[in-house]
Amino acid sequence: MIIRTAAVMLAVAATALTTGCVIAPNSSETNAQRAEDVRKMSEQATTTCGAGFVKEVNAKSFTCK
Repeated sequence: MIIRTAAVMLAVAATALTTGCVIAPNSSETNAQRAEDVRKMSEQATTTCGAGFVKEVNAKSFTCK
């Protein structure tokens, strides 16, 4: 009885975790915006760190060497 209850609970939990609604934004707009954000951050990184001293850049931050 306990094993059957545990199996049913496991099945319900697995079903609940694997189903869901994912709403993705328009990918072309999102990619264009990310590219623009990275471009702006790259300019800021080069200005701040100096040419050749930028270690990493992403849309939200950058690091200098």
